[in-house]
Amino acid sequence: MASVVELFVRIVGDNPVMQGLVGGIVIALMNLFGASLVLVWRDPSERALDGALGFAAGVMLAAAFTSLIIPGIEQYSGGNPIPTLIGIVLGVVFLDRADGLVPHAHYLLTGRTRSDEANPGTSLPLDNERLTPVILFILAITLHNMPEGLAVGVGFGSGNIENAIPLMLAIGIQNIPEGLAVSVAAINAGLDERFYAAFAGIRSGIVEIPLAVVGAFAVSAVAPLLPYAMGFAAGAMLFVISDEIIPETHTRGYERIATLGAMAGVVVMLYLDVSLG
Repeated sequence: MASVVELFVRIVGDNPVMQGLVGGIVIALMNLFGASLVLVWRDPSERALDGALGFAAGVMLAAAFTSLIIPGIEQYSGGNPIPTLIGIVLGVVFLDRADGLVPHAHYLLTGRTRSDEANPGTSLPLDNERLTPVILFILAITLHNMPEGLAVGVGFGSGNIENAIPLMLAIGIQNIPEGLAVSVAAINAGLDERFYAAFAGIRSGIVEIPLAVVGAFAVSAVAPLLPYAMGFAAGAMLFVISDEIIPETHTRGYERIATLGAMAGVVVMLYLDVSLG
């Protein structure tokens, strides 16, 4: 890992804000790669998407603990769990409240709310309304990408590059299936131009760059914020996993594939954490 850290520092420098910027760019580019897959993989099956999203959930789940919660408690709070736990609660509350402002990912992926499915015939398909779904689509996906950019920025802002690099790689890896799912969601929302669907997927990653910079600057400028910020990012990520990704992968009959994907994601993240951290 020393060589990886040395190479990263040699290229980027030792300024945590600049490192956060580069980290945000890396994960956004991996989101771009995933979103662009729709141009060559034109019709991914629901089985494949559920497995890929399950993998993304597993990576995020392990990363939330190994790269955010545990370091927040052990390294930056002197073993006191309270600041990190407060951050987790704040992250969950923020996502819960913010989620009420835009449709859930379920709505964007299927074109129907869960209440609509309980009462068939009560809603119009998204295809019949072109502008509204586009706006809602961008808002919702932006909301759900926020914790990832913040987590990378906080990781680099902590000054612990050995921890931050595996976190950046893990979030970048999970951004690939997530970016693909975003592009497919754009098509399901009625945006039938595949290039535009990929572009919509790219947009979901753009928010990660400024948030990575903000996270790195905030925790490097105000060190006592670090455990709270790490907890906040972890809590927001856990909320997205539990409230959106896992339920969505268990609605089309491929629960086992999604579960195996999640286990694979956990294994990959733990390997990255041990081998690079």
